[in-house]
Amino acid sequence: MNDLYQRIFADPEFQALQRRRSRLIWMLSTIMLVTYFGFILVIAFAPEFFAAPLGADTVITRGIPIGVGIILLGLALTGIYVHRANGEFDTTTADIVQRLRDDSR
Repeated sequence: MNDLYQRIFADPEFQALQRRRSRLIWMLSTIMLVTYFGFILVIAFAPEFFAAPLGADTVITRGIPIGVGIILLGLALTGIYVHRANGEFDTTTADIVQRLRDDSR
């Protein structure tokens, strides 16, 4: 079985899949980090922006829906990754493994 693993990791199609997966992970992580740290920087340097009420007759401030939006963004980005991982990435990996198993017979 060790030989199969070596052939999988050496396979150009598998390496391309790993690069695509890595790019997706870095892109989604960057989106989340920039959003979160942007939120924290606004809190640190312009707290009055988030402290402003949404309207004249409400006590809800801008910060509440923006904070909820950041949480929902994190959930959405996780959903995007899971959808791609369970679909494209798993299918391609299974195809590569099957092809290499068939080649070894």
